Amino acid sequence: MQVRNVDYQDAQAPQQFTRSLRETGFGVVRNHPVPAALVERIYSGWAAFFESEEKHRWRYDPATHAGFFPASVSETAKGQRQRDLKEYYHIYPESPVPEQLEADIREYYRIAEGVAAELLGWIEANTPVEVSERFSAPLSGMIRDSRQTLLRVLYYPPLSGSEEPGAVRAGAHEDINLITVLPAANESGLEVKGRDGEWLAVPCDPGQLVINVGDMLQEASDGYYPSTTHRVINPVDAARGRARLSLPLFLHPRPEVVLSERHSADSYLKERLRELGVL
Repeated sequence: MQVRNVDYQDAQAPQQFTRSLRETGFGVVRNHPVPAALVERIYSGWAAFFESEEKHRWRYDPATHAGFFPASVSETAKGQRQRDLKEYYHIYPESPVPEQLEADIREYYRIAEGVAAELLGWIEANTPVEVSERFSAPLSGMIRDSRQTLLRVLYYPPLSGSEEPGAVRAGAHEDINLITVLPAANESGLEVKGRDGEWLAVPCDPGQLVINVGDMLQEASDGYYPSTTHRVINPVDAARGRARLSLPLFLHPRPEVVLSERHSADSYLKERLRELGVL
C-alpha cells in the first residue's frame, strides 16, 4: 500500500492524487494553500481551551451537535465497546465559537473548504466516465452552500494509566462524509489499514495535508473510491504524557443531494449517526 505524497502545485497533481485515493483511499499533499502558522496557532489556542474549565460552558447543543463534547459522551467506533479517549468541539458555518479562538478557526475553515472543493474537482476530472456518470451532481457542487460540513477540533488528553482496558484514542473506523481534509497533527498516532490487513503509520510531517475518502464518496462511486479504515493508537513512553490535537474538516453534501439509489446525503448521515450512538 503506497499513499502518494503529491505536490499541490505540480501539473500532474490531480492525476497522482486521484490515483492514490483510488488505490488506497488516502492521499497526502504538500505545498498547499493552508498556512502552517495558522494551524500551529489553532493547536496552541485550543489546547489551552481544552485544558481549562471554560470548555464546560460551551457544551454541545443536542439539536445541532455544535459545541464541546466531553470524553463522557465521546463516540464509540462501530463494533467497539469502549468510548474513544478524546474530547472535541464541533464547528459548523454559523455555530458559536469562543471569541478568542474564532478568527483563526473561521479562517482555517474558509481556506480548507476551498482546498477541498478543488480536490473534489480533481477527483471528478480524473474519474472514469462510467463511474462519474453515477454522480447526481459535480462533486464540488455537492458541497456548495452546505451547512453540514463539519470542522472538528479534536483533543486527545494525556494518558493517565487509569483508562479502561482496550480503550484507545480513536477506534478503527471509516469517515461518513465525501472526503476529509486533515493537516498534520501535533503528535503522531494516525494509522491506516491496508488492503492486506496491515496497519501503516501516517507520517506526521508539518505542512502536509492528509485527505481520505469517506463513506459518502464510496457510496456515490459504487465502491470505486474506497473508504479506508483508520485509527489513532495510544502513544508509548514519554508521549503518553502529551496531548494530541488534530483538525479534520469533514466535507458533507447538502442534505438533499442524492448519493445513490439507496441514499440521499441526509438519510446516509442519519443512518451512520444512529450506528455511532449519536442519534
